[in-house]
Amino acid sequence: MVELVRDDESAEFFDGTARGELMLKQCEACGRWLRPDAISCSGCRANALTWAVASGRGTLVTWTVAHGAEREPPVAGLVELEEGPWLHGRLVDVDKAALSVGDPFVVDFEDAGEERVPVFRRA
Repeated sequence: MVELVRDDESAEFFDGTARGELMLKQCEACGRWLRPDAISCSGCRANALTWAVASGRGTLVTWTVAHGAEREPPVAGLVELEEGPWLHGRLVDVDKAALSVGDPFVVDFEDAGEERVPVFRRA
């Protein structure tokens, strides 16, 4: 398992996950929603970004199954959020054979060491 480390730049994101909220960045100049790791706006190139609570709803873009020693291999997915950004995360409680591009998903949160992390469940 990857160890997550909170730092000054990720603190607001992890404070949000602890509250059960998915935090994204939003451009103050044009309002575009951005990934949590954005440092400038991909639309207007402005650097003034603020944290905002996202809906957590989105659709599946693609997925992969991480085959290995696990009896039930984890499924990782890329979800396009309603706000626009694409986020990757583990897909939980899914039937791998029944997944399709465009399936609706909603964010949920699971403990990962000292932090909570987003995962996606079918909506």
